[in-house]
Amino acid sequence: MDNLQEYKRAIEAVILVSDNPVEPTLLAQLLEIPKTTVEEICDALTQEYKEQGRGFILANVAGGYRFQTDPEMAPYVERFVLDGQGSRLSSAALETLAIIAYKQPISRMQVSAIRGVNVEAVIRTLQQRGYIGEVGKDPGPGSAILFGTTSLFLERLGLNALSDLPPLADFVPGADVVEALEGGLRPEGFENRTEMMAGESQSDVRSED
Repeated sequence: MDNLQEYKRAIEAVILVSDNPVEPTLLAQLLEIPKTTVEEICDALTQEYKEQGRGFILANVAGGYRFQTDPEMAPYVERFVLDGQGSRLSSAALETLAIIAYKQPISRMQVSAIRGVNVEAVIRTLQQRGYIGEVGKDPGPGSAILFGTTSLFLERLGLNALSDLPPLADFVPGADVVEALEGGLRPEGFENRTEMMAGESQSDVRSED
């Protein structure tokens, strides 16, 4: 393709000035070439950056393409972005966001029931950050607002779709592990002391008789 190099440069320029991931369909319209050609060019650019050992990558996230720092450079980036420390989400916000991500669409009341605490303030924070949004209303009584994650959520996690989220089963211990944990938390001799107390109670009853 004679214009391949020009297409590459054009794609790089557009993605560089965009604040959000650029969809391949839009790039195809701008360059007036098929979408499949855009995807092939982006794949080629991704490989080029990798082979050249660049400090950035061309990532396919939230249905589009954007430049991101190479994950291996994270320690250096973290040192640089010191002013971002205060804007990190709290553990409560992260827990709530995880529940919404896996259970969406879900109402505020349902999230509160799962967490066991009021999540009004946390929901508001996540909305302000742009990680969640209203996606509909519950058809049941009260017509509660239902929440779901946004494309920004996918972008921040480096995911292309919700189906890329790791299965919850990967984080749930098996029955044998739960049983072992319960056994480890039980005080030593608990069963023996229980049996002794039961025997003493029976002896007291017989004495009273």
